[in-house]
Amino acid sequence: MNRLIRFIPLVLISWSINSAVGLEIKSLRVYSSNDQVEFPVIDYSNDQRTSITIDFDVQSSDMPNLSIVFKFCDENWNPYNNAFLSNRMYSTETILWFERLPQNIRGARYHYNGSFPNNNVNFPFSGKWKFFIVDSQNRDLVYATGKFYVVYPEVKLNVKTAREGLIGDMNDIAASGRTISIRTNFSLPDSLFSANLKRIEIVTNRKFSYSMIIDRSTFTPDRYYEWDAGSQFSFIARNIRPGNEYRVTDIRDAGKYNAPPVYARFGEIELSNLYTKGKRDFNGASYLMDYRNDHADYLNVTFRIRPPDEIKSSIFLVGSFNNWKVLPEYEMFDDNGMMNLSVELKRGVYEYQYVTGQVVNGKVENLNWEVLEGNFYETENEYNIFLFYGTQEKGGYDKIIGYKKIKTGAL
Repeated sequence: MNRLIRFIPLVLISWSINSAVGLEIKSLRVYSSNDQVEFPVIDYSNDQRTSITIDFDVQSSDMPNLSIVFKFCDENWNPYNNAFLSNRMYSTETILWFERLPQNIRGARYHYNGSFPNNNVNFPFSGKWKFFIVDSQNRDLVYATGKFYVVYPEVKLNVKTAREGLIGDMNDIAASGRTISIRTNFSLPDSLFSANLKRIEIVTNRKFSYSMIIDRSTFTPDRYYEWDAGSQFSFIARNIRPGNEYRVTDIRDAGKYNAPPVYARFGEIELSNLYTKGKRDFNGASYLMDYRNDHADYLNVTFRIRPPDEIKSSIFLVGSFNNWKVLPEYEMFDDNGMMNLSVELKRGVYEYQYVTGQVVNGKVENLNWEVLEGNFYETENEYNIFLFYGTQEKGGYDKIIGYKKIKTGAL
């Protein structure tokens, strides 16, 4: 390994961690039903998507004593401070049952897999939910958190997509100019009030932190709505760049990747994908090796790319291992033109990309997702579309009254 490679010793698919007491949550994921690659939503209009699965490993010298607390959240993922929305009797899984990992596994000792709702937990409200993995004796000690949606649909959404922008030969202008639009049409039933309609939120693949918002109180040329002053509404999002299929690292092969320090792409130095269309992927998910497998351990994986000379901005690694959130700690290290970053990953298949930006006051701004990855109409993306309504029930909250999942590509 090059001595200049920066190493991130722990990667969690979560929103917060606390390892100060010698316990670490690793490889945390949440997905619909029992399918690792499904977006985490409970959709009560679909018999195949009426539960979520929470799955993670634990590194601890002793058997973990943990609970999972579920909280209903507002539009910004902040738990409601409202006793009527606390669902106290059915908000906590108090006893988590762990399985011991095979003795030779490096990086973790225990595994948890649970499905919700169950006899102890239910989700009576339609909207955004968050879970907290906490110490059973001290619930203020939070080890990790995750997000998911619950939908009791009342409105049928009809979604149309269309190509916009430039269509022509591959060049820099065409690549940046290829855009699509998403139009969501629906009819509001008489039982609901048009004045209470709030917004449409569109999540691309797994990019929770970069959702598109079409708010009734804000009009822009790219985000607006149309209304016939009756029951018919259309919410329109324009100038959406489809991007490219994600890069993939598959580190399941113990013969090929046989030591903790490995490269994400075996025997390959990555380059810009600006002019290269990628292959179909999991739309931002990860697929991890079965925890009962004797080789399902953790490796130090080094990602490396040699960007074009004209790229002057900082480069950040983002992917299914960090919830597709561009973070300062994932800024790649420059070693004579070779950008490097190492992370700890459990054996499996992960999707990722390289994004440019600048760190400003501890946050990464001026993001460019296409300059190193390309932008193609043929890219298959999954868009999860949610319609929010301000109800006065239970003291008032924003609930999801409509949901639609679509896939684009070869439009």
